[in-house]
Amino acid sequence: MSDKPTIVLKGRFRLEYRGTECLNCGHPLQVGDKFCPNCSQANSTKKLTLKDFFDEFFSSLISYDSKLLRTLSALLISPGRITKDFIKGKRASYTNPFRFLLSLSIVYFLMVNYGGNYEKWDKYGSKSEKPLITSLSNWGFSYGTDVSPELNQQLDSLAQSDGYENFLEKGGKRDSLILLNPQTYFNAISGPSFSDRLGSKLEFFETVIRKDSIYDFEGTNRKYGIPSTMENRFSFNAANGILRLNQQPGTFFSTVISKLPFAIFFFLPVFALFIWLAYIRKKYNYTDHLIFSFHNTSLLFILLIISYLIEWIFDRDINWVFLIVFCVYLFIAMYRFYRQGIFKTSVKYVFLNAIFFILATFSMIVLFTGNIFTF
Repeated sequence: MSDKPTIVLKGRFRLEYRGTECLNCGHPLQVGDKFCPNCSQANSTKKLTLKDFFDEFFSSLISYDSKLLRTLSALLISPGRITKDFIKGKRASYTNPFRFLLSLSIVYFLMVNYGGNYEKWDKYGSKSEKPLITSLSNWGFSYGTDVSPELNQQLDSLAQSDGYENFLEKGGKRDSLILLNPQTYFNAISGPSFSDRLGSKLEFFETVIRKDSIYDFEGTNRKYGIPSTMENRFSFNAANGILRLNQQPGTFFSTVISKLPFAIFFFLPVFALFIWLAYIRKKYNYTDHLIFSFHNTSLLFILLIISYLIEWIFDRDINWVFLIVFCVYLFIAMYRFYRQGIFKTSVKYVFLNAIFFILATFSMIVLFTGNIFTF
């Protein structure tokens, strides 16, 4: 018998290219070591060629596809099994749940963004002096009540002058009053709390952005001497974001959708806390519940992608069918994974779905609001 190692002598892994020391970490190697046992780098001293590069790329791709198929089959056919296998240590057979969910969510929202063609909504945006949202009072703010009586008297006297009457012809009354003396108007804004002052500050910044060529907060500081406080910067960014939403509604919603995959990974860990509380007497730790939520949310995105493709190809809206399928699947997954009775599982199923809906809604509101300040 021969003592030679039974290794495929191919490409960079031929014996003539084997080293006795890892080129990456310096760990001692034997001729039979195809990979370094310490850092997993290939044991080869051969310089990379294009052929070697593509051979390794497709080899890794095929390996990933194998994991992908096993992950998909486990998710679709046997609810709850993949999470059981994963937390028991069978991890090399499946794709990483975090990476898998991130990839699926990115693919889905890219499809929605591309298929929805939201940028075409920009043609309905306001390019005129009057924005689509004609008054920020539509957002729950009111104006005029938090301006000092002294300023109102000054404005009344100004309204009697011919210059002011001519000035009014160029814009609305409120805009003209602001632009006539911006610094005096802003300094006169008062109120016991920030919420009381916010309405007038939003209107002030909205007006100077639209009509006085102000592009950033520093411009208001240089031109009108507006103090650089957190409150003033907050008001400016809010007004600027709302105006841009008026002018480019399609681009705004497209930006929101592009950020949704990352928003998911902020609220799912919070949702896993509620799963942990619902099953606190079980032997699973927080990470196990998080993996369970990752796997089931991944299935949701798989079904959404399938339903979207069917709708796109056959022009049939069957999202409700896949939503029912997911609801049934989720119940079975909870029943099999946590091994509790049907009644207890039903109660926790309703509770956790209500929490999921609340967290998802809250995350959307936060994302929408945050996008206004960064748009």
